Amino acid sequence: MEGTGLRLEGLRHRFGTLTVLDGVGFDIAPGEIVGLVGRNGAGKTTTMRILMGILAAQAGSVAWNARPVDATLWRRFGYMPEERGLYPQMRLLEQVAYFARLHGIAQRDAEARAGDWLERLGLGDRSDDHVDALSHGNQQRVQLAVALVHEPVLLVLDEPFAGLDPAAVDVLAEVIARQAAAGAAVLFSSHQLELVERICRRVVIIERGRVLADGTLAQLRERLPAQLRVKVQTAGEMIGASGGDADYAWADTLPGARVSGRDPDLGVLLVVEPGADLQAILYTAQAAGSVEHFGFESAGLIDLYRDLIA
Repeated sequence: MEGTGLRLEGLRHRFGTLTVLDGVGFDIAPGEIVGLVGRNGAGKTTTMRILMGILAAQAGSVAWNARPVDATLWRRFGYMPEERGLYPQMRLLEQVAYFARLHGIAQRDAEARAGDWLERLGLGDRSDDHVDALSHGNQQRVQLAVALVHEPVLLVLDEPFAGLDPAAVDVLAEVIARQAAAGAAVLFSSHQLELVERICRRVVIIERGRVLADGTLAQLRERLPAQLRVKVQTAGEMIGASGGDADYAWADTLPGARVSGRDPDLGVLLVVEPGADLQAILYTAQAAGSVEHFGFESAGLIDLYRDLIA
């Protein structure tokens, strides 16, 4: 699976007067897992449908290893749509093998691969069952088997974790990681930002049809001010009393810092401007009481997302 991988450039698409994509572009290298994040209507699903050939972009390009994507390449991609596409009255083994055949795999090999993937996903003993006899989580596993049975070079997953219990999430996350480790490029969208943070190496944030941010979490964090957590035990707390917000009054007039959160158990969270005098902040905290915690915190993806789309 060597090569440059997937490249989207300048994708534009409108539905009537509504601009859904307005110049979307990003890359995914082989072996890389990229999370596509954005609110409903931001353009995530439209982007995925264009790169899979379900929609035709009105402008822009999609390429794999510097070659324009065509029907031959689409057959090498795996797709798990948000609106699942399984046949409810079809048996599992027959169904997964059928989709393998659609990708050009011979019947005997298709059945062998289908059985292998059902085993890997914990459904080997259900291969003769109909899809509609399965739980939602197990149907998701079948849909993933359909997307993987032809060993795709690119795996595109639209909300793959929606409605899954923690055990099913772990199974899907492990499969995604293994596919990337084997060299596949992976793109998936999810509103579950904690999962995106856990699984993805890189994140692309889309807002109103444009790429708002693209990078690793470390790179995205550089766009935000530093956050300092300070926990002070005040004199009132030492004797079992609490002054409520008064316990944090010392933090309200700090030079070069502002309060962004207060918690009776965790203390105060400060947004610190570049060049702020940290020693002066520490001295002020010590004057207010016994300092139990004084340290910087890394913003999570949820915090980054909220800040970037604000």
